[in-house]
Amino acid sequence: MTDKVTSIAEKPIRVLLLDDLEDHLLLSATILRRNGYDVTTSSTVEEAQSKLHQIDIAVLDYHLGAGKFGTDVADTLREKRPEVPIIIMSATLERRFGGIADMHLLKGYSSVDDLLTALRSFEAKKRGKPVVVDARDFYYSRISVCMGDDVVLEIMDRDGTLQYVNDYFAALFEHKRQWFVGKNIFEQFPELGDTWREVIRTVADTRETYIDRGFRGLPHLPTKGARWTWNVLVFSIKLQDNRDGVVLTARMIEKKGN
Repeated sequence: MTDKVTSIAEKPIRVLLLDDLEDHLLLSATILRRNGYDVTTSSTVEEAQSKLHQIDIAVLDYHLGAGKFGTDVADTLREKRPEVPIIIMSATLERRFGGIADMHLLKGYSSVDDLLTALRSFEAKKRGKPVVVDARDFYYSRISVCMGDDVVLEIMDRDGTLQYVNDYFAALFEHKRQWFVGKNIFEQFPELGDTWREVIRTVADTRETYIDRGFRGLPHLPTKGARWTWNVLVFSIKLQDNRDGVVLTARMIEKKGN
């Protein structure tokens, strides 16, 4: 009896992939199979509709051409098998997050690793409550991963409205990361003043990189003491809605000399 239960538990997760581009479909299916998933592929809404009874998770391309959309399949799946998680792959952020899908990933920005992370998340949750994840979090978190755990990272538009902060920054102020999103950094931290407002706007508009060679640090970030400061780098980024923005990074260093 134990062996039978173990066998059922280890049965591969069945994933439906819907994409009208055969090359994308083949590549995605190959990668998921190499990671242990049992993949069923479809290139049309009609074909996908016929396979809904044999899947555990659906990954659906949003725009399929010829007036067809992956959300047509999502609507049917949610009606017939509401327990099945749905991931929509979209080329833009025009659609509102939530609704019929549990998660949206942005094509062209979200990597294969993001899709695998999403699939593993749904495996672990065994459906539970719907989980809606903003694709921007995947996009911006890639930069944070590259920077390292000891670097403060803030992403904002040219006016200072925060789009993303990393865990290190959030922990300094004892808030959840999402608390900062949508808030203006100059309103939350008026000590930054006009100088830093000008730096942010200049970097966003000119797409040049700013390095604080004077080691003045950032007035809104706490330090260990008088001998410590924040080494600051600000560079431009294209935000997910195609506006110009900036990435502000800072690592604490010990000042040399007296």
